[in-house]
Amino acid sequence: MTSTVSGNSQTSLQTCIDLASDLSRHDEANEAFGRLVDTLDVENPVVAELVNALWSELLSAQRSATVWEKICTVERELTERLTMSNFQLQQNYLRLVQEQ
Repeated sequence: MTSTVSGNSQTSLQTCIDLASDLSRHDEANEAFGRLVDTLDVENPVVAELVNALWSELLSAQRSATVWEKICTVERELTERLTMSNFQLQQNYLRLVQEQ
């Protein structure tokens, strides 16, 4: 019976982690995680505290990853625009030189 409860807990935790990977579903993930922690409190309070701390860190890491992804996207777009602008400047310079 204990292995079934642990298996269910593991499945529930995986569901919470999957939900947490999407920033827009963090509220839903927190609700699912709250239900999981309630189950773990009955089984082992020390484990519940540890998992709760790890959950907080996971959500923080997910938010940080999302911010860095957005920063990388903006940086890539700026680099592409700068490259295109530089290419245009080179083309304009070559046309100017050819006209003279």
